[in-house]
Amino acid sequence: MNEIKTVGLIGLGAVGALYAERLLSSGADLRVIADEARCARYARDGVYVNGKRVDFPYAAPKDAAPVDLLLIVTKEGGLSGALDTAAGFVGPDTLIISLLNGVTSEGIVAERFGAANVLYSVAQGMDAVKEGSRLTYVHPGRIVLGEKEPGGISARVQMTADYLNGHGVACTPVGDMVRRQWGKLMLNVGLNQACMVFECDYGGVQQPGRAREVMLGAMREAQHMAALEGYSITEEEFAEWVALLDSFSPDGKPSMRQDGEARRKSEVELFSGTMVRLGAKHGVNLPVNAWLYERVKEIESTY
Repeated sequence: MNEIKTVGLIGLGAVGALYAERLLSSGADLRVIADEARCARYARDGVYVNGKRVDFPYAAPKDAAPVDLLLIVTKEGGLSGALDTAAGFVGPDTLIISLLNGVTSEGIVAERFGAANVLYSVAQGMDAVKEGSRLTYVHPGRIVLGEKEPGGISARVQMTADYLNGHGVACTPVGDMVRRQWGKLMLNVGLNQACMVFECDYGGVQQPGRAREVMLGAMREAQHMAALEGYSITEEEFAEWVALLDSFSPDGKPSMRQDGEARRKSEVELFSGTMVRLGAKHGVNLPVNAWLYERVKEIESTY
């Protein structure tokens, strides 16, 4: 197990730009990985974080050399291409963290690079909003990190958490990581989709009304699916996730709401799409998620 000295990050969306800025400003030996066209565009136009231009150290595939830690922070639709672009930065000892939403990306990464060095994670609690090349955030959130199999906190998970905590990215190591991923998926199934469908910011689901009812109903269905898949989410944990979303700035907005405003395809397949497929698998009707899935597809069909 190598000490972490170099870190690569691919994906300069809201979460990626947030973590890249925090790593860079804390002295990490960082390279932001992108294809040559994106590298040129980023260098020309700049990326702005809370009003300040940040000139990241960009690295294209032609400059590739293995890094000790790779953070993958793309959207679901960009994952396959990102793995192609980042391939030269992955060596036999590179630890890989996928910060995509849902519970499937680690398996895709493992199919490409092998499962041995893939750590499991969720990013939660940030209120990042990115419009064009400009990112704003108040709360940077944290990464929750662990191994696929439940148990204690492994040495490499602790080492990675220590590195991230020492370089501006709050990180909590845990021994039940996949169950935590299901909790984050439950949150996204409700929060992201309700904000997109009802065209509202966080404030729209933080107050009583139809949007909040739908959000909580979708989360309850996801809680049920998690239990059927072997990852029980307690009532106390459910309340903690709701308290977290209620703590967000009411003027902020989740990624699917940003997708809707930009008229681009969302991650609906990761959220209600996953729920509907699991419902069919277990013979369970999920009316809230089925409605959300159909509604998002209707919205996207108008683009």
